[in-house]
Amino acid sequence: MSKETVIVKILDKEYQVACPPDEQTGLLEAARYLDQKMRQIRSSGKIIGLERIAVMAALNISYELREASKSGVSSGQEDAARKRIHDKIDETLHRCRQLDIG
Repeated sequence: MSKETVIVKILDKEYQVACPPDEQTGLLEAARYLDQKMRQIRSSGKIIGLERIAVMAALNISYELREASKSGVSSGQEDAARKRIHDKIDETLHRCRQLDIG
């Protein structure tokens, strides 16, 4: 399956993510959700630094997903979508660390 580069904006930073065309809508929704969660964490004033904010957002989202799956809400497609979202979060965090180092 071919992938296209999609630009997502999270906390006013742009990230390029390779994504199959049929998953772009989901990726953009996930990016907006992540941006919202990260902005909430940043506005609390308790966490400073992009990487720490991203990790806390990832933990919060992971917890939400875990709770939803424990309650039996998930289906096979939702589980696959969650895995893709987690993979994209991991990829973005990895890129973030590379940008901070370089």
